[in-house]
Amino acid sequence: MPQVSCDVHVPVSPTVAFAVSQTHGAVRLRWDSFIREQRFLDGAEEPGVGVRTFTRTAFAGPLSPTMVSRYVSWRSPTSVGMTMETGPWFFERFGAGWRFSADGEGTRARWKYTFTIRPAWLRPVAEPIGRWLLGREIRARIRAFAAACEDETVLAALPGGCGD
Repeated sequence: MPQVSCDVHVPVSPTVAFAVSQTHGAVRLRWDSFIREQRFLDGAEEPGVGVRTFTRTAFAGPLSPTMVSRYVSWRSPTSVGMTMETGPWFFERFGAGWRFSADGEGTRARWKYTFTIRPAWLRPVAEPIGRWLLGREIRARIRAFAAACEDETVLAALPGGCGD
């Protein structure tokens, strides 16, 4: 299965980095320009294993692709993973995950996507294109995440004062 990943060092603890990566609502939209809209489904109010989310990208305005995904792992503050339940027609499978580890005076954060393109006959051409496009996107998003880890507004909005 093709994958793309990117990592960055941020000058905050793994607990804070994890919390920033899992922001939602206006706080998430402040730093993650890839997302146009995102919300929890099924009455959930916070992320965790089994929780489903709806996400609309900012790629093409109101006609942007959407995805419903489910948290399949939640190991605060070291890792979190999600998998697509429904999404754009061209993804047979899509998953995303974060890993965090202490790194000197901060944290090493790694964001990874895995995906499979459909239909199968299109994979030899589409998967390299997908790696390039998703690689470009994940690099931009992780740079924005790193900036968010130093954004006083984002940090002040974290639960339990973990931005202190």
